Amino acid sequence: MLLVAAESRTLKLQLNLVRATNPFPIFKSFCTSSNCTEEEKKKIEQTQDLFLQDISKTMATNLDDFTVIKEGEAEILMSKKNKVFFNKAQVNNRDLSIAVLRAFISKRKQEHEEYLSKKAKGAKKASENDTSEMAVEEVDNKTPPEDHKSNGKCELAEETSPGESCTTMEGSVKIDEECGADEEQVDDSEGKRPAELEPPRVLEALSASGLRALRYAREIEGIGQVVALDNDPASVEACRRNIKFNGSVAVSKVESHLADARVYMLENPKKFDVVDLDPYGSPSVFLDSAVQSVADGGILMCTATDMAVLCGSNGEVCYSKYGSYPTRGKYIHEMALRIVLASIESHANRYKRYIVPVLSFQKDFYLRVFVRIYTSASAMKETPLKLSYLYQCTGCDSFHLQPLGRTISKNTSVRHLPGYGPAVPQECTDCGRKFIMGGPIWSAPIHDQEWVASIIEDVNRMKSSYPAYEHISAILNTISEELPDVPLFLSLHNLSSTLKCTSPSAVIFRSAVINAGYRISRTHVCAIGLKTDAPMSVIWDIMRCWVKNHPIKGQPADQPGSIILSKEPVLQVNFARAVASLSKAQAKKVARFLPNPERNWGPKLRAGRTVTSKHISLLGEAALNEALNHEQDNEEEPKK
Repeated sequence: MLLVAAESRTLKLQLNLVRATNPFPIFKSFCTSSNCTEEEKKKIEQTQDLFLQDISKTMATNLDDFTVIKEGEAEILMSKKNKVFFNKAQVNNRDLSIAVLRAFISKRKQEHEEYLSKKAKGAKKASENDTSEMAVEEVDNKTPPEDHKSNGKCELAEETSPGESCTTMEGSVKIDEECGADEEQVDDSEGKRPAELEPPRVLEALSASGLRALRYAREIEGIGQVVALDNDPASVEACRRNIKFNGSVAVSKVESHLADARVYMLENPKKFDVVDLDPYGSPSVFLDSAVQSVADGGILMCTATDMAVLCGSNGEVCYSKYGSYPTRGKYIHEMALRIVLASIESHANRYKRYIVPVLSFQKDFYLRVFVRIYTSASAMKETPLKLSYLYQCTGCDSFHLQPLGRTISKNTSVRHLPGYGPAVPQECTDCGRKFIMGGPIWSAPIHDQEWVASIIEDVNRMKSSYPAYEHISAILNTISEELPDVPLFLSLHNLSSTLKCTSPSAVIFRSAVINAGYRISRTHVCAIGLKTDAPMSVIWDIMRCWVKNHPIKGQPADQPGSIILSKEPVLQVNFARAVASLSKAQAKKVARFLPNPERNWGPKLRAGRTVTSKHISLLGEAALNEALNHEQDNEEEPKK
């Protein structure tokens, strides 16, 4: 909701209210303390007066140059001169971030309780073992000295051969089955955890106006310190102004610093439980320091708005930034998500760390990923199994994935080896055209469905606290129905375009796939996209049978569609409507792809740039005229 105040007296009334009610807990607790002397009370009053004077400077600001913007429980003062960046369209991004953070805090607390329970069980078993060993010692002390062999430790009998004892390489721990080596024990690294879980610390690396940090502090229960960074002095000034404008809760939890986010994160390794990256453009230059700044088990939230680069407009630029080459297909927006995930994993691996995605989505003009980061040299070896190269046919919609790595298991050991290749011949078996190659991309799941279900439950329970509830609910419900283990998707319209035929309805096509014994679902990225584990040979057989029932005009013989239709289908397709052909959302007639709430709902002008008439497509006519008129008024004032 956008509120424009004409005079600054509204803010002065707020200041009077602050003075009258004294809502700041720190001052209130000090003043009511029975142990405070008169001198201490005077110092507290002086500190409070100085603090209120500082707020009064903010609140007495002339609002002719500012717009008061309210989102959720936070309110900010935004300059009309485009000094600090703000985009209303990112409300979906901020709402989903709050929902994920709430789920993270709950999950983090649950994991800590499980750790304490595990630790208590381990301590109990250790005490029981000590008691049994003491009993053995008492019995042995009663036997003749020549029969005493244990010396307080459980050893193997003399007749045990060297080959029967289970011993690892030099420097490792000796394992003795008779001593209960298989008993559950707590990892030494976990012993460093504090007994009491502290509130999560949050770093917003690129804060601008500070709206996101303020919403985190005011709306998320159990949140700890929120550090807001920016290397633009105007943004830091605006952020500090907005912190004071939002009262005691914001002042006590949010702090703003003028700093380079990359340097700050490198200086604070593993210090933050949450790191939020939301840059204007590409996050690539921040990823290396970000993965080092997240604590073990913490969460990294990353936005990318350079969709033109990620979607293949400049493939070489994408490779230089993210280490992957995009291919141009209908699935390109999901491929962009997987390119960013692969890039984050690559940066994490350099420090013996790895990622676990919990939620990834693409909407409007940006994408957003939420990944948890852990440290483990052994788990890091699994990375090649999660990455794949992509082969895309230049004639039809066929695509194939080739994993980077594979494993061989022998007894209890696992060997990691390079993947087999190539996954495809030189020419497409469906249409005879050549393949182009892209990637590597993240081919493992990009969502954790358990997390998604938890987030949906929280969002539905607290729908009034999410300004963009309808939009984020539609995204989450669609994601909850996606096939988690199927990378990328097909477009029914593109398949029909290749064959030059009328397109079957989504229900008919989904029924045919289900009746053939395969799975199929929608995707949140594209309204006409379909994810399926059916191979391309089955997909084209379904389309061949469809064309037989719905004949088309003759096409040139060398066209990809003609080559595909020249082959007889191997599969006997059943187009009878399947029960599961409609998703739960469709069955309940829940909207999944909502229109934008207003015109010019998209990327905005970078902060600091002069607003001109050419920016009408970004700002809209009304906002453009307001900005131009405001600049003209400022130019006329000195002349008067």
